[in-house]
Amino acid sequence: MEIPVYLFTGFLDAGKTRFLQETLEDANFFQDPNRTLVLLCEEGEEVLNPAAFASADVFIESIEEKTQLNPDKLEALRKKHNATRVMLEYNGMWLLADLFRALPQGWMIYQEISFADASVVEVFNANMRNLVVDKLSSCELIVFNRCDSSTDRQALHKLVRAVSRRCDIIYESADGSFEYDQIEDPLPFDRNAKEIVIEDKDFALWYRDLSENMAAYDGKTVTFLGMVTKNGRLPKNSFVIGRQIMTCCIEDVTYSGLLCEDPKSDSVGRGEWIRLTAAIKIENCKLYGKKGPVLKALSFEKASAPADPIATFY
Repeated sequence: MEIPVYLFTGFLDAGKTRFLQETLEDANFFQDPNRTLVLLCEEGEEVLNPAAFASADVFIESIEEKTQLNPDKLEALRKKHNATRVMLEYNGMWLLADLFRALPQGWMIYQEISFADASVVEVFNANMRNLVVDKLSSCELIVFNRCDSSTDRQALHKLVRAVSRRCDIIYESADGSFEYDQIEDPLPFDRNAKEIVIEDKDFALWYRDLSENMAAYDGKTVTFLGMVTKNGRLPKNSFVIGRQIMTCCIEDVTYSGLLCEDPKSDSVGRGEWIRLTAAIKIENCKLYGKKGPVLKALSFEKASAPADPIATFY
């Protein structure tokens, strides 16, 4: 049986519990007959008030230690209440990877919303950026609450877009009114151009945009600087070209590359930098294990490494 999970993330006192309370007070949330298990992974100043819920079929359980975050424990709690859906308020100090590994078979994330106090989130980002990035990487919506006339929305927008271009943003005021983010977010390159030139500083943004909007690049030509890598699993006459990309801190740097097909692939070695011009074709690829961007080399020349070989989103 598939169990829908509604996931709410953010640091302590970011507004998760208040949102949960308002949702559970809404009769529309219970239009279909459901037994709802609410899992609380941290305890803040605000607490849920079951007396105000729109349904009696709501059951609250606490996960006080991360060691309790495992498939057997979670499924046992669901079966205890015969729940058909789960609302999960996650601990802001725990990484989401721990939760995703702990989800029982059949539990599916239907919606992921993150919450942040607009007055302090930049401080958290400066001191615990890995945790902020963790919460922004997969959420569909972030709500910045406690906004007022002094809130720097441009800075909050930039904070989010450095991690995700797909996440929607809401700015909520203390009186409960809210506005959707309307800040234009132009790319630093022309995705619609037939021939796209990627500056060295924009590689990370381009790589992410290519991953998220592959169809827009199909058939286009691109020129960029990248580092070559090779291994014995690659198809004949091919190599991988990419860059080391840092999302939040030096500990999370990973090499992100694309398969490139070129009959002259033997003329370039592992670890060499080249400036490549290639046609992009979105097709099934064994290396990716799915459909993805495959570069068809048109030309390349050997080049020096950029001043900063690690690409970032800033």
